[in-house]
Amino acid sequence: QVQLVESGGGLVQAGGSLRLSCAASGRTFSNYLMAWFRQAPGKEREFAAAISFSGGNTYYADSVKGRFTISRDNAKNTVYLQMNSLKPDDTAVYYCTASRYSVVTVYVADEESYDYWGQGTQVTVSS
Repeated sequence: QVQLVESGGGLVQAGGSLRLSCAASGRTFSNYLMAWFRQAPGKEREFAAAISFSGGNTYYADSVKGRFTISRDNAKNTVYLQMNSLKPDDTAVYYCTASRYSVVTVYVADEESYDYWGQGTQVTVSS
């Protein structure tokens, strides 16, 4: 089992920045593919970003590419999502998730690829 706890959400004006953190516990963190998904009100949950075991490979949805950066610190068992140039459309609950599988064996943008989920943290971007 892996426990995931997100933090760092909040209210920010359009154009501003936030950094989300996800602390993991329970198993060897570096063995997990990590990702962030988000769910806006009235919409399905969607992929935002993913990062491989070592952090050497990152993946982004087109909607966040160039504005968001995913990173991880395996010594601290933590994955981050730096969000810049935020837009009202980025308003959502952001979920941290972990997969036992390598990026070469799963489709990183499919939530079915992931085994463990955090409770989510709310991000609200005002116009």
